[in-house]
Amino acid sequence: MSVTNLIVYIFLSAASLISCLTKKLTMAGAVTGGIIGLLIYKGAGLTGLLLLATFFIVGTAATKWQAGKKPTIGAVDKNDDQRTAGQVLANGGVAAVLGLVAWLSPDKVGAAQLVIAGSLAAATADTLSSELGMIYGSRFFNILTFKKDECGRDGVISMEGTLIGLIGAMLIAGAYSAMIGWSLSFYLIVLAGLIGNLVDSVLGALLERRGLMGNNAVNFLNTLAGALICWLLLA
Repeated sequence: MSVTNLIVYIFLSAASLISCLTKKLTMAGAVTGGIIGLLIYKGAGLTGLLLLATFFIVGTAATKWQAGKKPTIGAVDKNDDQRTAGQVLANGGVAAVLGLVAWLSPDKVGAAQLVIAGSLAAATADTLSSELGMIYGSRFFNILTFKKDECGRDGVISMEGTLIGLIGAMLIAGAYSAMIGWSLSFYLIVLAGLIGNLVDSVLGALLERRGLMGNNAVNFLNTLAGALICWLLLA
């Protein structure tokens, strides 16, 4: 076993344990997160691990930012502070599958790294636009009807939240570019994050609000959309 692998395995184990002890994740969620991290690392290397870490750190910070204020402005938090295994899979499952594919087919590592970045850019954009949009948004409207709507409801967005989500996608694109090199891929990842985030809002308004789809499924499709955008444009 190489020293790098040993350090990564210790890091993943420690991160899972700390996430559980600090109640960021349930025990099942922490184990699931560790497995997802392992698959991403085995397939996409340190680049993939950095992308996942960036999403987790930024997303956690956004969730905690002015958390006490969010319920007072009409925000409806569907989830407890502790993320479950289902929620972890919803955000990282697509990236984990891509990591597994690249692990089994090493010739696809380069493509997998880019598509993983698109997936996590969408997840980051959604998390930041939801968590911070409700704090800094000034006008909220339904993404389907463009009519004024209540902050925090499924499918409701704001200009500020959308822009903040775009910044989240840029953070993932920047992490990818710092490892792989700066190119047009940066803009491709940002685009994937933006589109994935909009897909999430459309599904929220069209299906989740009506009880036809759960939040985890919507988040999963958000990350899948981000991955598909990168894959289609890469091809």
